Amino acid sequence: MFEIGHSLREARERQGLGYPEIELATKIRAKYLQALEEENFTSLPGDAYIRGFLRTYADYLGLDGDVYVDEYASRFITSWRDELPPRPERRKLRARERPIERRAVLLVLAGIVVVTALVFAAWRIPGSSPHVPGVGTKQKHSASARGLVLSGVGRGTYAEVRRNSSSGKLLFSGTVGAGEGDNFWGHTSRFYLLVRRPAGLHVTLDGRVVALPAAHNSRVLVTPQQTTRLRG
Repeated sequence: MFEIGHSLREARERQGLGYPEIELATKIRAKYLQALEEENFTSLPGDAYIRGFLRTYADYLGLDGDVYVDEYASRFITSWRDELPPRPERRKLRARERPIERRAVLLVLAGIVVVTALVFAAWRIPGSSPHVPGVGTKQKHSASARGLVLSGVGRGTYAEVRRNSSSGKLLFSGTVGAGEGDNFWGHTSRFYLLVRRPAGLHVTLDGRVVALPAAHNSRVLVTPQQTTRLRG
């Protein structure tokens, strides 16, 4: 048994991280991150969100998210949540409201069909492409892909990509999840990478596998010829 909130706060402060940076990387609002550290679970939307937020936050800090979820379940899931009064039943729709709801559903379905048809038509037009050159796009990893390719492994990790150096233009900042990928081409052949957890990321440059250091918060300069580890 351990204190969930104290452990999370201690790990964050030990790494010198602030709420804005973590919110950007995890997509969890800062007020919810603070509520987790204070074990103020009544401020969070529900059990499913609490479990998801705990696992994501702990994993981001280099901790074992499953351990934190299990600790929460054993200590809190049967306490205040089970004592809350049941939610009132939703009133039944009036007869005149049902046709309106059906029409709304039909409109949404029609919109989906139109968008699908436009996308299909764009693919069929010669010379057209759904991608914008020079922009990172989510895709499956391919060993023969040109440019810099990031692919999430396992739980994935937070990463930053900049042009040429650590002070260069920021091309990407966020979490690359399992099965996700980002491809950067048309920018440069020289990239600066900051990788929070190297074990969660697979990197290639013009089809060449980039070997990342094992240490957390690794910083490397990647070119087609070599990979250089940077201090900092």
